[in-house]
Formats: sequence, structure tokens, C-alpha cells
Amino acid sequence: LEVCTLLRKPDAVQVDVPVRYIGFDIPPEFVVGYGLDYGERYRDLPYIGTLAPKVYAD
Repeated sequence: LEVCTLLRKPDAVQVDVPVRYIGFDIPPEFVVGYGLDYGERYRDLPYIGTLAPKVYAD
């Protein structure tokens, strides 16, 4: 069994799991689109983008 991921946040890794294939290392930002959502919104975007902090910050 091998693990692959499209997106990886290296600073957020908490468990040492060998990942064979990595699409992109990304910064510690909230990403949405292409199946990734925030509050069940934005997952239908045809691209992956960062969510503005004002959207999820209180």
C-alpha cells in the first residue's frame, strides 16, 4: 500500500507517514475548491484557491 496526496502542508504534519507521491507542498493557508470545502461551501469550484481569513476568522 502506498499513499499519495495532491496537497500537503509540511508544517502541519503530526504523524510520520511515508507519502510516496505528493502533488504540491502548500503553505499553512485554508484551501477550498475542487472538492475541498469550508462549511459545505466552495467545494464545487473548478480550481483550488486560498480562502480569505476574513471569511473564517471571528
